[in-house]
This record gives sequence, C-alpha cells and structure tokens, in this order.
Amino acid sequence: QVQLVESGGGLVQAGGSLRLSCAASGDTICISAMGWYRQAPGKERELVAAITSGGSTHYADSVKGRFTISRDNAKDTLYLHMNSLKPEDTAVYICYAIRSSCPGYNYLEIWGQGTLVTVSS
Repeated sequence: QVQLVESGGGLVQAGGSLRLSCAASGDTICISAMGWYRQAPGKERELVAAITSGGSTHYADSVKGRFTISRDNAKDTLYLHMNSLKPEDTAVYICYAIRSSCPGYNYLEIWGQGTLVTVSS
C-alpha cells in the first residue's frame, strides 16, 4: 500500500512562510501526479497546487505567486512552499497522489491525513 504523510503545518502570522512536506512510502512506483488540496470549515475542498511526473504544475488563482509546489523524486517527497500567507489560507492541507498507466496496477488515488495550517492576522 502507498501511504502519504504530511508535515510542516502550524501556526504562522500573516505574511509569514511555511513549507509543507508530503512523504510517500510503500509501493510508490508509477505515481503520475501529486498535489495539495485544502479544506477550511464551511468551504469546499480546493485544489491548491499539483505537479505531474513530467514537471508540469498547476496553481489555484488564489495562491499564484505565493505558493510553489515541488517534488523530490529520489526521496518520494512532495513540498509546498507557502509565502506571504494570508488568514484565508487557513485550512487543513491534504496531500494526494495518483498512480496510473502502470502495467499490473490499477488506477489509484491516494490521500494523506492532512496537516493544519493556521494563519493569524
């Protein structure tokens, strides 16, 4: 089984920075994409950023220019660098991975447990 474990969340003042990490373990082959969702109370889950195995990235409009997603393939670790944090960034950040197009493996979506980011004004 593939497991994703997030870390790096915490309390930060507005304007500050945090780096989230998502470590993948287990059978991690054929991971085609990874990314971050976030969910705040009373709000829909939002795709914050994603990166494919080829290095293509996507960012939500709300975080463009402030967040950077990256991946260390050798360490099977995904990162989200968050700068200029705003109170509206407060949410549980959830790492996900997708495995596809790999002979002998079914399509699979994998989700972490989430890490809480709280941004104070």
